[in-house]
Amino acid sequence: MLSLVVLGGAWPGMVTVETIGRIRRAFWVDKKPIRQIVRELRISRQTVRKAIRGSSVEFRYERRVQPQPRLGAYVARLDGLLGANSKRPARERLTARRLFELLRAEGYAGAYDSVQRHVREWRRQHSRLGPVFIPLWFAPGEAYQFDWSHEVVVLGGVTTTVKVAHIRLCHSRMFLVRAYPRETQEMVFDAHDRAFRLFGGMCRRGIYDNMTTAVEAVFVGKERRFNRRFLAMCSHYLVEPVACTPAAGWEKGQVENQVGNARERLFTPRLHFANYAELNAWLEARCLAQARSSVHPEQRDKTVWEVFEAERQSLIAYRGPFDGFREVEVAVSKSSLVRFDHNRYSVAVRAARRTAQMRVYAERIVVWCDGEIVAEHRRRFGRGQTAYDPWHYMPVLARKPGALRNGDPFRNWDLPPALAQIRRRLAGHDDGDRQFVDILTAVAEAGLDAVEAACAEALSAKLFSRDVVLNILARQRDAAPAQSVATPAALTLAIEPAADCARYDRLRLPPPHEEAYRGAA
Repeated sequence: MLSLVVLGGAWPGMVTVETIGRIRRAFWVDKKPIRQIVRELRISRQTVRKAIRGSSVEFRYERRVQPQPRLGAYVARLDGLLGANSKRPARERLTARRLFELLRAEGYAGAYDSVQRHVREWRRQHSRLGPVFIPLWFAPGEAYQFDWSHEVVVLGGVTTTVKVAHIRLCHSRMFLVRAYPRETQEMVFDAHDRAFRLFGGMCRRGIYDNMTTAVEAVFVGKERRFNRRFLAMCSHYLVEPVACTPAAGWEKGQVENQVGNARERLFTPRLHFANYAELNAWLEARCLAQARSSVHPEQRDKTVWEVFEAERQSLIAYRGPFDGFREVEVAVSKSSLVRFDHNRYSVAVRAARRTAQMRVYAERIVVWCDGEIVAEHRRRFGRGQTAYDPWHYMPVLARKPGALRNGDPFRNWDLPPALAQIRRRLAGHDDGDRQFVDILTAVAEAGLDAVEAACAEALSAKLFSRDVVLNILARQRDAAPAQSVATPAALTLAIEPAADCARYDRLRLPPPHEEAYRGAA
């Protein structure tokens, strides 16, 4: 059964919006009687009266009763499937097409359109009223928002899922996007420092979600217990941290929208770079370019960059980098190695078989033991990698010079050119390893630059033995001649003595009696 639904009433026939307009103009403007309008437009008198008496100017048809000759027996089953489907995670929910296929497998012989109409109507009836938001306004320098996203790029020819930190100033909409291998706390510290350095300052308040790297416990309302190191960072930058209500992303809606926009504008199509350094340099340049070209959403006559330039005066001045590390306790093995994040790093042998403290930064790691640094390495990502510093093993190598030939730390040792050449020359001698280790041992006292210069001098003389190199170093270590001391005025001679070197020549002449003896002879 079909019925005509019109705004303000029901029409008995098919009448277009144009016809309604002609009826109303003919009666109210041209003052024509109803009989004449019926005759000219060839429509019923009832239709003309409805158009004149009502206030509606358009209508539409809606099917009040939908016949379901084939679906009727399966409506209950379909409603049950829809109810169960609505409780699944969004990614696992079945589409109308998949529900149609399930019904077909159970004997349904009708068309897909009937199932699709019923699914649409069911979802409309069971949909909830969405939340209503209040537009937010932020003063210059008042707040920034922080969030993470996951993007897919190609680094060094390998498809990689990177973690992207987003920081956005709420007033000017100035933003920075930076990629990292992890979402760990040291990455959070580095992202803040990079952003504040770029902005030239920071806002008074930072808005975050309840990420575990910042929040340790969530209490009722806005009360939170923040991580101690995270609070130390906020204290350094004079920022007040504020955490959003759980599952209330609209409280930091600007950065939430930025995640989607950045994915579309920066990471589509898929980016290809050699490493993270190149990727982040490109991302920073693109962020600056977009800020200079994008119109500010509120101040339409200005760009984001122009509003940001004005906001800079309200920012807290940049206070220098925060020592953003995450400290973990590690055990040093008997091979003088520590393990962290599925990789191994060498430390000085004096820390072997002991417990050390590792300070993990975004791009490096530093190992401390008894209040002194025993290792510092560039941070490795991935699995199963080992970072060696051969100088860590020098005390052991001095006692076991044979380890130089097959020791793993010395396998790909990147030595200075002259030292490397001396090593190659000595490799063919029986005691070559011992001689070269003795040369390396001198580095602890003389320094690497001095030993390298001594090796270069020995090679220029076409010599390369240990004794020659150590002899050159010994000559360089000889004490410099003492500086002359100025003569006090009281001891200055009035008459300088004249030097008579001829008197030494007289000492060479024989005595007079020897001359007389020679003459008599």
